Amino acid sequence: MTTVAAYAAPAPKAPLERTTIERRQVGEYDVLIDIKFAGICHSDIHQAQEGWGEAIFPMVPGHEIAGVVSEVGAGVTKFAVGDRVGVGCMVDSCRECENCKAGREQYCVKGNIPTYNGIGKDGEPTYGGYSEKVVVDEKFVVRIPDGLSLDVAAPLLCAGITLYSPLKRFGAGPGKKVAIVGLGGLGHMGVKIAHALGAEVTVLSQSLRKREDGLKLGADHYYATSDPKTFEELAGTFDLIVSTVSAPLDFGAYLSLLKTEGTLANVGAPEEPISLNLFSVIGGGKSLAGSMIGGIAETQEMLDFCAEHGLGAEIELIRADQVNEAYERVVASDVRYRFVIDTATI
Repeated sequence: MTTVAAYAAPAPKAPLERTTIERRQVGEYDVLIDIKFAGICHSDIHQAQEGWGEAIFPMVPGHEIAGVVSEVGAGVTKFAVGDRVGVGCMVDSCRECENCKAGREQYCVKGNIPTYNGIGKDGEPTYGGYSEKVVVDEKFVVRIPDGLSLDVAAPLLCAGITLYSPLKRFGAGPGKKVAIVGLGGLGHMGVKIAHALGAEVTVLSQSLRKREDGLKLGADHYYATSDPKTFEELAGTFDLIVSTVSAPLDFGAYLSLLKTEGTLANVGAPEEPISLNLFSVIGGGKSLAGSMIGGIAETQEMLDFCAEHGLGAEIELIRADQVNEAYERVVASDVRYRFVIDTATI
């Protein structure tokens, strides 16, 4: 075992504090990663505050990990010491079910093993990226292309793949009209990726406060959802809408913005249930869909795509001791657009 410094929430809703954790010895197929940067995802906050249900404490959040390989097991073939690598939202799965075999490990029938707030195959709790080092099986590690700096690449391991996957799955591309709901840590990557895929991109945000940003990021249009005229003007417009917000929406209103047989895909996860009049789906043959991160192969595909198109996250780099303040600012939507911890400061 190796002892490393980390920032952890000792209990639900408690401030994060500096501590030490144990990392397992490097096994035959393991990679030891010196973490350089760790993104802060809103889901870190949901879980540290038990907003999504009972969690495991102490909790070391962080599933947007970028670093450098410092040791490999004897059986490792994918990576060598010195490689630039990333780890996203999961560190293992059963590897045997239909979904795992199809490269959809995120939907593992037995449940994937999350990077933190989970139990590994060794029966020990998993701890995330707000730490100095992590040991991960090579099958759940991806390569960060040279064209991406590690700090702006870190958020791609969750925010990037979370948007890339549904945009690809539902056909965002030339000739398609795509709307991104919310211009935050997830949404800003959705705008960049949808634009790079060739779609006509619209941002639907509560206000016009970030309009200039949205247009710079690649949006063609920007509308305020607080204005009732928006829903009248845009009725029946979009082939695909991707909602990134974690607040409950009026889904009937958003479904009215879709073309016939259009899709509203959700990647934001509200803590409360939603209600829906099913006629808003039935009328127009529309689809209400969900999407959760992506498989390992698709995550690598996304990183290569982002490197090819020069897409990194828009980040604010912080010291580890600023993490509690950063959490407050994320909740207040006061970040443009992703906090990233410089793990050298842990």
